[in-house]
Amino acid sequence: MNMGSYKCCPDNKIKSEGLEELSSILKLVSDNNRLQLLCILQNGEHCVCQLLDHTKLSQSLISHHLKDLKDAGLVVDRKDSKWSYYSLTKDGLEIINLLLKIKI
Repeated sequence: MNMGSYKCCPDNKIKSEGLEELSSILKLVSDNNRLQLLCILQNGEHCVCQLLDHTKLSQSLISHHLKDLKDAGLVVDRKDSKWSYYSLTKDGLEIINLLLKIKI
């Protein structure tokens, strides 16, 4: 079989740019800590101090993961005086819901 001409997806479904984006998202959410944060945020808005209470992660590690998730468009933040509150975007909610449906 000539693999150079093989296409994994029909042209009308997923373009190569879509595959790259999907690959990036899958790499991002494959980290246990980020997946845990997404699961917590699925239940609503949280500040970093609340995420500290639900995880065994340091404040700096939580902030780093939240920045990555925010950069990917899965999480948004809202400032309220000195606190930042994080919640899932529509895309973030859709992704975590899809991932939680997978039976292992």
